[in-house]
Amino acid sequence: MTLRIEDYALIGDLQTAALVGTDGSIDWLCLPRFDSAACFASLIGDEENGHWRIAPKGMGPCTRRGYIGDSLVLESVWETPAGTVKVIDFMPQRDEAPDVMRIVEGVSGSVEMKAVLRLRFDYGSVVPWVRRSGGHRVAIAGPDSVWLRSDPQVRTWGEKLSTVSSFTVGAGQKVAFVLTWHPSHRQRPDLVDPFEALECSLRDWSDWATACQTAGPYREPVVRSLITLKALTYKPTGGIVAAPTTSLPEELGGVRNWDYRFCWLRDATLTLDALLEAGYQEEAVAWRDWLLRAVAGDPADLQIMYGLAGERRLPETELPWLAGYAGSAPVRTGNAAVKQLQLDVYGGVLDSLYRAREAGLPAERHAWYLQLSLLGFLETKWREPDEGLWEVRGPRRHFVHSKVMAWVAADRAVRTLEADPSLRGDAGRWRTMRDQVHQDVCEKGYDPVRNTFTQSYGSAELDAATLLIPRTGFLPPDDPRVIGTVDAVRAELGTEGGLVRRYSTQGPAVDGLPGEEGAFVACSFWLVDALLMTGRGQEARELFERLLALRNDVGLLSEEYEPVSGRQLGNFPQAFSHIGLVNSALALNRQENAG
Repeated sequence: MTLRIEDYALIGDLQTAALVGTDGSIDWLCLPRFDSAACFASLIGDEENGHWRIAPKGMGPCTRRGYIGDSLVLESVWETPAGTVKVIDFMPQRDEAPDVMRIVEGVSGSVEMKAVLRLRFDYGSVVPWVRRSGGHRVAIAGPDSVWLRSDPQVRTWGEKLSTVSSFTVGAGQKVAFVLTWHPSHRQRPDLVDPFEALECSLRDWSDWATACQTAGPYREPVVRSLITLKALTYKPTGGIVAAPTTSLPEELGGVRNWDYRFCWLRDATLTLDALLEAGYQEEAVAWRDWLLRAVAGDPADLQIMYGLAGERRLPETELPWLAGYAGSAPVRTGNAAVKQLQLDVYGGVLDSLYRAREAGLPAERHAWYLQLSLLGFLETKWREPDEGLWEVRGPRRHFVHSKVMAWVAADRAVRTLEADPSLRGDAGRWRTMRDQVHQDVCEKGYDPVRNTFTQSYGSAELDAATLLIPRTGFLPPDDPRVIGTVDAVRAELGTEGGLVRRYSTQGPAVDGLPGEEGAFVACSFWLVDALLMTGRGQEARELFERLLALRNDVGLLSEEYEPVSGRQLGNFPQAFSHIGLVNSALALNRQENAG
């Protein structure tokens, strides 16, 4: 039976991540990086596409589970007629090779456990050759090699192209399993003690979480969201993936299935704001530096997303041997949207670098010249249509959000030059551009009859991205056009429970795709912020509380939520959703402290 998306929890080592189900099965893991081919892909296929389950024999979902303190160490507990047992899952931050560690600990009674390891490399398509070596199981296929060991050693055997073991644990007894990957042409890496690694992992995560500078009633969800964002960070480069998964559907059984294991520029400003205000300057600097490296080059070549190290080629491919989560096909790797023209990303980059400078991050002199180059290109292109923030696969349009972000780009350049006149640049030139964009948007992107900004010029459709207008400074929060837009978005894009969709998928195909999608979690947090900014603090807090209730039992959010069925949808966990949570919580805290 397919688990719900919210039935999974995340573990990771800051270079890749795994999803662990309530049934004790790891159903998704890419090694050695977030964007590598999966060796456990049953999440988007079936059991034959790879998984690793450890649970009491004959038992279903665990009785309860949770992360241990402020960590990414997961503890799942089963209460059985024969006794109680727990499985502790984690991935220690690696010194050399990635390790997945699973410690089974007896709590009471005597519980018979069963473990089934079904490795399938290359997204579930390659069955490895498995042999024994020095008490270990070694699985090899092409470039991949995986070693399985246990401490103390338990008997394993082959069964249906899987490695199976059965053992019993009593109160106080512990059995650790360690799965280690390395390139098949290299020697096995040094062994890591799983019990010492557990203590180090708990201590490392606790120390990191302690640095969080936020307080107030929402500290717990903020810290959990920040831990999730940290877990989605590719430590070698500082890039933050949108999600660790691919092709989890925006509509069950539908085709809106995308690969999110890359870094989006649209997330830049909101991510930087969250990290800086929460006190994580080191992570903010790493993200800023990743951004500078990724966007370096010809401004005409600026992409909406990049690979973990700034890779530009992310070709989209379908994997026909995978049935898709709950039959939602096709399964895709790569993302063709990488070639789209999205003018908003120029504003996002300049806004992020402006905020980094304002926050006192160490300045990079060459960064200013890069910004001038980007702005010069945008000056010649902002009047053109594009695919917009949401990566529509329909015709290009004059999206209002894209134009607003062009205004942001010019505005931040003006502010930077006013703050530091020693910098090279023509502030008057950018003021002129800023004024031109502002006039264009207000004349062509605003519907005076309905008192709302629309999704694109000449369209009656609305877009939740217009909720960001007061946040950008394009118009003040008390402007009647801002208030009207917030009310219109809430009325026309709202769903049961007060959440909002990105845009309407009814009627003419805005995005060039069939089917529908759920409420967009990040946009619903934007509504919280917009309500707060427009003086409706109580409504903002009530909506925020409803959004907090959407988190699963371990505090994670996916990209979307389907209010009728009450299920999470889309790739999971979603950085954009957790960024929204952090920023809204911090804004609510500021209001409370001010008031």
